[in-house]
Amino acid sequence: MAKHPVQVIAVTGGKGGVGKSNVSVNLGIALAEMGRRVVLLDADLGLANIDILLGISSNKTIENVLQGECDLKDIMVKGPGGIRIVPASSGTQKLSQLNSLEHAGLIQAFSDIGDDMDVLIVDTAAGISDTVLSFVRAAQEVLMVVTDEPTSITDAYAQIKLLNRDYGLFRFRIVANMVRTPQEGSALFAKLSKVTDRFLDVAMQYAGAIPQDDALKRAVQRQKAVIEAYPRSKAATAFRALAKKVDAWPLPSSPRGHLEFFVDRLVQDAEA
Repeated sequence: MAKHPVQVIAVTGGKGGVGKSNVSVNLGIALAEMGRRVVLLDADLGLANIDILLGISSNKTIENVLQGECDLKDIMVKGPGGIRIVPASSGTQKLSQLNSLEHAGLIQAFSDIGDDMDVLIVDTAAGISDTVLSFVRAAQEVLMVVTDEPTSITDAYAQIKLLNRDYGLFRFRIVANMVRTPQEGSALFAKLSKVTDRFLDVAMQYAGAIPQDDALKRAVQRQKAVIEAYPRSKAATAFRALAKKVDAWPLPSSPRGHLEFFVDRLVQDAEA
C-alpha cells in the first residue's frame, strides 16, 4: 500500500456527453506537467473511451487483471505527458456488471503500484449504476462535470442527492464545462448550488470552468489531448488553472493515504 498520501479523484457527472473523459485526460496531463505522477483509470467498465480519445491501444485490459492473468502494472499504457493509463475493455458486458467483491479485487490491485503515484484520477461511466457509485464513494474527492443544459443540471443534482442521502458524501467540487464565458460558468454553479442548498446538506465548491473551444474539437478529431495538441488554447489554459486548484486541495496528514482509504472503502462495501 502507498506509504505516502495519494490523491484519489473521481471525475463524474450524472449524464453522458458532458465531457468527463476530456476533463480527466487533460487534468491528468496538466498535473503531470507540474511534476505529479498521475495514473488515469478508465472506470467506464464496458464502454472504454480513454484509449479511443487518445488513439492508444493495449493488448491487455482490466479484464485480464480480474481473471488473474496479470498484474495491474502489466496492463498500464504510457499516455501523453507521462501519465499512465489503466485501460478498460470496450463492449465487455461482464465488466459493466461487476459485483462488489470484483470491484474490491480490482481496486486492491492498485495497492501494488501505490508507491509509484501521487494522483489517481478515476474517469467514471455515465449514470448512477452500482459500479459508478462504488468508485465515486470510495474516492476522496468528487469532481462533478456539469454543462449548462437542464438535463445535465438535473442529473448532477440527482447523483449528488443519492451520494449524500445513501452514502453520506458531503463535499462536491463542481467544474462547469463547455461554457461560453467565465460568467456562464459561475452562473451555472450558482444555479446548481441554489437547488442543493435548499434541499440537501452538502458543501458545494466551485473548481472552475472550461470554455467551449474549437481547439478541443480539433484535438478530439486528431485523437490527442487539447493540452498536448494546442497548448496555448483557451481550453488548455483553463485545464492548467484547474490543475493548480486541484493540486492545492488538502491531502490527509495521517499515514493512511487516500489510496489506502480508497481500497479499504471498496473492500468494506464488498463485505457488507
